[in-house]
Amino acid sequence: MVTVSELRDELERLRTRFDALRGRLDLPARQQQIATLEQQAADPHLWSDPATAQSVMQRLATLQAEVTRWQSLDEQLSTTAELLELAEDDPALLAELERETRRLAEEINQAEISLLLAGPYDQASAFITVQPGAGGVDSADFAAMLLRMYTRWAERHGWKVALIDEMPAEEAGIKSATIEVRGPYAYGYAKAEAGVHRLVRLSPFDQAHRRHTSFARVEVMPEVDDTINIEIDPDDLRIDVFRSGGHGGQGVNTTDSAVRITYKPGTPEQIVVTCQNERSQLQNKETAMKVLKARLLERELERQREERRRLRGEFRAAEWGNQIRSYVLHPYNLVKDHRTGVETSNTQAVLDGEIDLFIEAYLRSDLGREESAPAEQP
Repeated sequence: MVTVSELRDELERLRTRFDALRGRLDLPARQQQIATLEQQAADPHLWSDPATAQSVMQRLATLQAEVTRWQSLDEQLSTTAELLELAEDDPALLAELERETRRLAEEINQAEISLLLAGPYDQASAFITVQPGAGGVDSADFAAMLLRMYTRWAERHGWKVALIDEMPAEEAGIKSATIEVRGPYAYGYAKAEAGVHRLVRLSPFDQAHRRHTSFARVEVMPEVDDTINIEIDPDDLRIDVFRSGGHGGQGVNTTDSAVRITYKPGTPEQIVVTCQNERSQLQNKETAMKVLKARLLERELERQREERRRLRGEFRAAEWGNQIRSYVLHPYNLVKDHRTGVETSNTQAVLDGEIDLFIEAYLRSDLGREESAPAEQP
């Protein structure tokens, strides 16, 4: 069992870390924002604009929960330290305080992650698109494996998942699929998954059962709400309707309800978005437009990220050799994130959605890169 002295040292380390994180939070500024938003919420004319009112109330609730969380952690650290002085001759109390200290350490870890999700769109829901790359049938199957992984991951967080569009491949897997992950900070977490993923395994589609390497690309986009203005010229759009696909049976839609929107067709900027998850053509069109706006926003965010990389002197070519993560199922089991070096041999758990260890490591490393970036010259 841990000693009182060892637990006291651990609590002191947690207190030092907590105070440093709280300083970065700038609690007085958060409290001032709460006061301002409370004044807006009290304005009887606020709800004349429902979109703005909803945004104000959501932001207020988020800030209030954030401040309450940090104040509660502060009190729990102080209380635990005070009780520790009574545990010298009380093994049962010491054991309970050891468990409480471990819980507080995890709470502080999670509070730190919340500080990393401070981007302008990190609180938003997300669209995740998975597409196969090089590797033939194995690549299409790998894309389906990733789609399942992200669905399981989102469900572990208690977020709602909706399939927006899925195009099955001929033999196995998918040609493309997009899901909507609806929940607080879904984009803030999921953005860490954007990039090329690599799979190494004995191919179940090779009669000789040889080892194959395949790739898939993951795109992550923030959902755009009514408070974000994304201007789209109707002349830049081509809208096609067609019959929804399916695997047969009663669920197949027999009307032309699926919608395909092409933005700036025939140009290098062309974006194609398809939605067929709803039975209503109007609903599919509205969802497709939401995905298109999300893609346009993510395109601008990526341009800004590339500019920051340029300022840091980084160069990253857009080629398959720059995968962000490798999933090796043969000749050994290993999943390794190449950006952070984090790895695990529990490949099945990862493919079942346990990917937070990679996401949290990436968020911490990405913050470090942002803080070390040179200031942009005016």
